[in-house]
Amino acid sequence: SACYRWVRIYDGRQPVLCTMDKSMIKTVLIKECHNIFTNRRNFAFLNGEMFDAVSVAEDDAWRRIRSVLSPSFTSGRLKEMFGIMKQHSANLLNGMKKQADKDQTIEVKEFFGPYSMDVVTSTAFSVDIDSLNNPSDPFVSNVKKMTKFDMFNPLLLLFVLFPFIGPILEKMKFSFFPSAVTDFFYASLAKIKSGRDTGNSTSRVDFLQLMIDSQKGNDTKTGGEPTKGLTDHEILSQAMIFIFAGYETSSSTMSFLAYNLATNPHTMTKLQEEIDTVFPNKAPIQYEALMQMDYLDCVLNESLRLYPVMLRLERVAKKMVEINGIVIPKDCIVLVPTWTLHRDPEIWSDPEEFMPERFSKENKESIDPYTYMPFGAGPRNCIGMRFALMMIKLAMVEILQSFTFSVCDETEVRGSPEQTEYDINKHQYLFQHGPHLF
Repeated sequence: SACYRWVRIYDGRQPVLCTMDKSMIKTVLIKECHNIFTNRRNFAFLNGEMFDAVSVAEDDAWRRIRSVLSPSFTSGRLKEMFGIMKQHSANLLNGMKKQADKDQTIEVKEFFGPYSMDVVTSTAFSVDIDSLNNPSDPFVSNVKKMTKFDMFNPLLLLFVLFPFIGPILEKMKFSFFPSAVTDFFYASLAKIKSGRDTGNSTSRVDFLQLMIDSQKGNDTKTGGEPTKGLTDHEILSQAMIFIFAGYETSSSTMSFLAYNLATNPHTMTKLQEEIDTVFPNKAPIQYEALMQMDYLDCVLNESLRLYPVMLRLERVAKKMVEINGIVIPKDCIVLVPTWTLHRDPEIWSDPEEFMPERFSKENKESIDPYTYMPFGAGPRNCIGMRFALMMIKLAMVEILQSFTFSVCDETEVRGSPEQTEYDINKHQYLFQHGPHLF
């Protein structure tokens, strides 16, 4: 209820303060982010070789790494990457056309996954895989192995039940990620980086090159103080997390968006009308026009409300603090249940319904930013948010220029509010595609 917006729970054996209080959320994620709630829960051994990736790095190390990475995601950089994305969206569309011409249903994750992987690897390292047509490529097979998440993995269950053994498992070099997979990626990325170091640089500026440039010590803070660049291992870890996070989250978001359009054909028709107005006669997609499509934003935002990228946000208190009369002890984990916030009937009318108009220009100003956080919030939000949104928008617009989504017999249609939990890897929705009627 409105009177009780927080509760103390146990996550396994770990005490946690779970809060849906907007004021507390703002304090934890933004106001006191740098002083008290800088870090996420450290799963130690689960991170393996990615212990210094931006998503798990802590305190000063995180600030330094984040400051080096941020220029990679400015509007100017994203615009430079747009042309590269279009090459891969064309491959995606051609692949879907071939399948549709056979009058067969399409398992969309099997198309969105390769598209996401190709975009990430090409914009990050200038490596073109074409994983849709080369599914046996070692890069492809290893990414799939890496993103298979088993909630009943014995190591994970052991850590949840006995969190104090985390440091022991870490010293024993246990890791949630298969060592063969991480070894493959670190070796591959090290080889690419070595080529750059010896002068075999790519003609386009990519994510990897920006990180390499940080090592030259030319970056300066205000006042001319040199900024420490990334170490070789840090560079490889950022590249790894970019592949790991970018592939799975983007392809899953696209799959859920396709599902929402297939089960809400009136919304899809309205979106196609906007597409045909902005890009008549299947005109090529232009960056500026794509970024200004209002109804596309509404549809994507509503899909992310129902299926957020981050189901929960966590921060660890570095010292005891009192917020709104509630004492939070040192090392306490504060959990923000994004999934629950996004479906709270006290915040959203008909929360289980897919209603893009919630995010129209007339309505979105009334949405509290601390009740809608699909990519997190504050200084530790998802650094690749704008990149992912651009990639998703481009693919969806090009698909809807030529096809419509519809459910088929194999589609698992969710009907009741009780069906609120989902497994990203399980729900790889199947659809039939028909020709675009406009």
